[in-house]
Amino acid sequence: MTFKDLFSQHATDYAQFRPHYPPDLFAWLASIAPGRELAVDVGAGNGQAAVALAQHFDRVIAVDPSAKQIANAPASPTDHVLYQQGTAEDLGCDSGTADLLVAAQAFHWFKQEAFFAEVRRVARPSGCLAVWCYGLGTITPDLDKLVYELYETRLGPCWEPERKLVEAGYGGIAFPFAELSPPRFAMRLAWSLEHLIGYLNTWSALKRHLRDKGDNPLTDMLPRFERAWGTAHEREVTWPISVRAFHISASAHC
Repeated sequence: MTFKDLFSQHATDYAQFRPHYPPDLFAWLASIAPGRELAVDVGAGNGQAAVALAQHFDRVIAVDPSAKQIANAPASPTDHVLYQQGTAEDLGCDSGTADLLVAAQAFHWFKQEAFFAEVRRVARPSGCLAVWCYGLGTITPDLDKLVYELYETRLGPCWEPERKLVEAGYGGIAFPFAELSPPRFAMRLAWSLEHLIGYLNTWSALKRHLRDKGDNPLTDMLPRFERAWGTAHEREVTWPISVRAFHISASAHC
């Protein structure tokens, strides 16, 4: 299968350092679904959304094209999550079965029209779709400036063009479904400096810079991060989440 495999080689770090979504997001998603039998997590990555969905749905199918990502996904505490390889355009799920389909920080990699067709096929009547993403987190003004310097000045040319969709919060994308108005959600996590650096090292653009130029820009920036961090053991990192959600059966094309 053909896909941009930017994360398989670092699947363990991805599972360890990526931020976790808030429980109220999944409670809201469950509330809009027509039933609680099946949710499908598309581009499931390290499985964190799938495991959270399993607290609300009888079954969750977590689909990702990367076998290494699936291998590093955590087991569901309820054993209701089935991990399987597949793409957003060919999920390998039965037709007309999903109450809810989601894509967490993954939709920008999909072939949109083919994905929309697959959503229509897999969703049950009155099923729902939700996609969400997050951009740069905020910590303190000094740390935020350093993160932005890394993101834009040091790594700007190394980001894939799909990153622009994330920067826009998926705004401006025409979905062929009836849109809902979700509440505002954000991730707020207490992180150590070590965790922040681990997270920054998972950025796909940093991996590309390292591969193409042979050096890690975080290495010479680390003393500046340490000074800006100060003596605090942990600091709160906040990421606003951009959510777009839809009723599928109300599609203009259905």
